[in-house]
Amino acid sequence: MGINVSDIQPTPNPNALKFVLDRPVSDQPASFFNAEAAKDHPLASKLFAVSGVSSLLLLGDFITVNKRPEAAWPQIKRAVRDVLAREVGDRQGDAK
Repeated sequence: MGINVSDIQPTPNPNALKFVLDRPVSDQPASFFNAEAAKDHPLASKLFAVSGVSSLLLLGDFITVNKRPEAAWPQIKRAVRDVLAREVGDRQGDAK
C-alpha cells in the first residue's frame, strides 16, 4: 500500500512545500541537500529523481520538499504524490 498525501501546506519559503502524509516515514529528522546525500535512502533517492527537487526533510508524518526556483510546483506536486503512492511497506526508521 502506498503512502497517501493528506495535505500540502505552504511554508514561509516559496520554494518549499510541506507534504503531510497518512503515516510516518522517518522517526528521526533526515535532511538531504542533494541526490548524492540521499543515495542510500530509498524514498529520498526516488524523490530526488523528480525533476526540480533540490532538497528534502523527512520527519514523522511529513516531508518538506524544496524545489529549484525555476521549477514549477504543479509538476513537482504531481510527481511527488506518484512516488509516494508507489511506496510499499513501512519506511519508519529508514532514515540514517
